[in-house]
Amino acid sequence: MKKKILGNTGIELGPLAFGGNVFGWTVDEKTSFQLLDGFIEAGLNLIDTADSYSSWAPGNQGGESETIIGKWLMARGNRNQVVIATKVGWEITPEREGLKKDYIMTSVEGSLKRLQTDYIDLYQSHVDDASTPFQETLEAYSRLLDQGKIRAIGASNIKANRLKEALAVSKEHGLPSYQTLQPEYNLYSRAGYEHELEGLVLENKIGVICYSALASGFLTGKYRSKEDFSKSARGGGMQKFMNERGQRILAALDVISAHHQATPAQVSLAWLMARPSITAPIASATSTEQLQDLIKATQLTLTEHDIQRLNTASSY
Repeated sequence: MKKKILGNTGIELGPLAFGGNVFGWTVDEKTSFQLLDGFIEAGLNLIDTADSYSSWAPGNQGGESETIIGKWLMARGNRNQVVIATKVGWEITPEREGLKKDYIMTSVEGSLKRLQTDYIDLYQSHVDDASTPFQETLEAYSRLLDQGKIRAIGASNIKANRLKEALAVSKEHGLPSYQTLQPEYNLYSRAGYEHELEGLVLENKIGVICYSALASGFLTGKYRSKEDFSKSARGGGMQKFMNERGQRILAALDVISAHHQATPAQVSLAWLMARPSITAPIASATSTEQLQDLIKATQLTLTEHDIQRLNTASSY
C-alpha cells in the first residue's frame, strides 16, 4: 500500500486514518478490537483519538477511546506498527479544557497512561484557545518533545489567521511549530478549508488529516430522505445536507460508484485521497463490514473526469 510522509514529521502513514471517536460510544471494546485488528491487517497504521472521546455518551467521563486503544495495544504488542494521534484542549468539564501549559503537562500523562504507551506520535491541540498565548502552549509542547513523550505536534479546529500567527510565534521564539492540521473537510464541507487553510498548509508543508471525511455518514449515500434519519445515532444531523447541493453530490457519487463498481463512501474517500494537500482522511466504522468498505477506498483510483465531475457537483 502506498504511504505518505506526514508533513515534515518524518512519520509514514497509510492513505486512510481510523477515527477513534466511536470507541466507547457506538462501539464496545470487543468490536473495537476487531476493527483495529482489521485496520492494521489491511496495511494501514494511523489511529486518531482524543482525551475527550467519548465524554458526550451517557455515563462517560472522557478518555474511554484512549483506554480501549491502550488495552488493544497491550494485548497485541504492536506499538511500533501503529501511529497514535491524540488531542488535548476540548472541554470535557469546565476544569478540564484549554491549552495552558500546566493543563497540557497534566493531560498528556493521563493520555499516556490510558494508551499504555510511553510516547504519543502526534499530539494535537484539539481546538484553538484564544485565552492562552501561543508561546505558553508551544513551550509545553517543546518540553514534551524534549522528554520524548511526543514525536510531533499538530492543530485542529483553527482558523487560517490563527494558524499563521502560531507559526510566526514558533519562528520568533525558536519553539516547535505545528506540523499537522486536522480540519473538517469533505465533498460537502469544502469552502472553510479550501479558501484559506489549503494554501497555508501547502506553503508550509503541513500534513493534513481531515475529519468528518464522510460528512457524518451523509456521503455514504444511506441518507436520502427524512425517513432515513433513524438509521443511526447521527441521523438527526442529516437535515443540513438535505438540499439541492447535497442531492447533486449524491447523484454524482452514484454515477461514479456504478462506473467503478464501488460505493459512495469509497468514492468520497478516494476524492479526498487524490487531493494533493491531504495526507490521509479520517473515517470511522462501527462494524467489520463498514471497515472493509472504507479499506477498499484505498484501492480506488479516480480519473480526472471523475474528480472534475465531483468538483462540479459539490461546487459552492
